[in-house]
Amino acid sequence: MHEQHSYDTTAGEILPAANQRRAASWFNYGNLIVIILAGIPLLLAGSASGKTMIFATAGAIIPIILWFGGSMLLYALNKHHPNPKVGHYTQWAAYRFYAITGSLVVIGAFFPADIRYYQAFWAVAAVILIPWSIMDLRRIQRDNWQPLQVPARTEEH
Repeated sequence: MHEQHSYDTTAGEILPAANQRRAASWFNYGNLIVIILAGIPLLLAGSASGKTMIFATAGAIIPIILWFGGSMLLYALNKHHPNPKVGHYTQWAAYRFYAITGSLVVIGAFFPADIRYYQAFWAVAAVILIPWSIMDLRRIQRDNWQPLQVPARTEEH
């Protein structure tokens, strides 16, 4: 049996402003964490070669892959948040991360077996993601967030 849902506008849940601000910030925090985690093995490896280079690049790429998967869930949840500002901030943070990740796939396919290429790519990615994410987080903090009345769901049969 197919159930239909409608919204009762007389009652519902109130989303505090702090919760909305936090939801809008999550993707940017994830971007900052993953770019820092990806840089640690690359910076520690120095000018490594052989197995050390393989482990360093794998150590850098694994957090990116995990965040790529997790970020899709976060994007799906926040893009359709009752407050459209949460979706807006999430969408722009996602654009930045997915553009960097996509360019890594395209450009990285042609990297030779030299860790310096991965280090250079990480440096460019960090220069793009870190300041932009911090600016976005500051914008989110300065934005005017108000408690939001979310209509209650009622089931109709």
